[in-house]
Amino acid sequence: MPLIKLIKKTYKMAHPRERKTVIHNAAALSTLQLVTYLLPVIIVPYLFRVLGPAKFGLIAFAQAFVQYFIILTDYGFSISATKEISLYRHEHARVSTAFSSVMMVKIVLAFLSLLVLGSIVYFVPKFRQDWPVYILSFGAVAGSTIFPVWFFQGTEKMKYITNLNIIGGVLVAGFIFLLVKGPQDYLLVPLISSCAFLTTGLLGQYIVFSRFGVSFKLQGYKNVRQQLKAGWDIFISIAAINAYTSTRIFILGLLTNNITTGFYSIAEKIANAAQTFPLDSFSRALFPRLSKIFQQNKPKALKIMQRMQLITVIIALLCLPFVFVFADLIVKLVCGAAYREAVLSLRILLVSVFFISANAFRVQFLLVCGKTYIYSRIHVIMAMVGLPLIFLLISSFSYTGAAVATVVIEAGIFTITYFTVKKITFS
Repeated sequence: MPLIKLIKKTYKMAHPRERKTVIHNAAALSTLQLVTYLLPVIIVPYLFRVLGPAKFGLIAFAQAFVQYFIILTDYGFSISATKEISLYRHEHARVSTAFSSVMMVKIVLAFLSLLVLGSIVYFVPKFRQDWPVYILSFGAVAGSTIFPVWFFQGTEKMKYITNLNIIGGVLVAGFIFLLVKGPQDYLLVPLISSCAFLTTGLLGQYIVFSRFGVSFKLQGYKNVRQQLKAGWDIFISIAAINAYTSTRIFILGLLTNNITTGFYSIAEKIANAAQTFPLDSFSRALFPRLSKIFQQNKPKALKIMQRMQLITVIIALLCLPFVFVFADLIVKLVCGAAYREAVLSLRILLVSVFFISANAFRVQFLLVCGKTYIYSRIHVIMAMVGLPLIFLLISSFSYTGAAVATVVIEAGIFTITYFTVKKITFS
């Protein structure tokens, strides 16, 4: 088969040690994703039925809201710091300096986020009436702030990410089934989730200090500024990306109601599962290794990217039609009934999933070859176009407008990125 031959050729391009590292890390991240998607397959239907669409939608809205603060505290370090750690992992002093500088910035940003969230919840009536949901949901921000996922990716020790997140996921599932019995228990959901985030974050910090011998020291302005500068373009890009991704649920919650938001959020969760598993695992595992290959052999790195992208497109063309055809059955398994709103939204969103899959490694390559400004500019432009489009289509067509806007935006990103990367050549 052509696909199998293409995979074999791509596989042989890498050095045996490189293959082993990438496959091992991809397997670890795939295991994590499998577990983190299996758990929602059990948890989400349970919560949807026990809490009802309204309370489920409120929690989804709160999660979309705190996602902005998670983006702020990440500040692009998931890419910029990952790349630095991967390139200088054997220089212990530099790794400790980078770790300390990044953590200082993230903690300060977390405190600023808490102040902003508190102000919004206090002064805005829509948020004030359900203030406990938002305050309890903020634990996810604190947990993600201290969880050093970027460090584990940079050192290519993804097994720690897998193990800790599985622990967190199992804890969440166990306590939700044990404690959440009806709509009156809805506040327990963000509380349990936040406690799990904090637990895994603290364990992650413990591993960094005990297993890797990294030490934390207060850093001067120069080192902190260096990290802020390195992460700036990525931060702007990620903020722009989320301006047209997680914002969809947020805007839908503002312009419609919790029930509609609940149905649409179900469709997005299913579409996200189809989009990221197992693609995201290979993308994250390949990034640090491809960065090192690029330093030594630029044409080889470009060729690996192109082949990985082609493999991804073929797999998407083979798999996504099945999800489209059986969308009603999938929604019925998750929600207990084939709700028309969720089914229609899912089928539209699958088109955007194809564009994302067909662009995943191409977008990543812009970061590998240091084109962070171009990467940032593409997503900022699409955010400027996408945000008004999302508002317009949601106000006119409700949940279907959110799904259609997603397709248009992702198609635009695919087109721009395709022609941009096509111009990049290395002699």
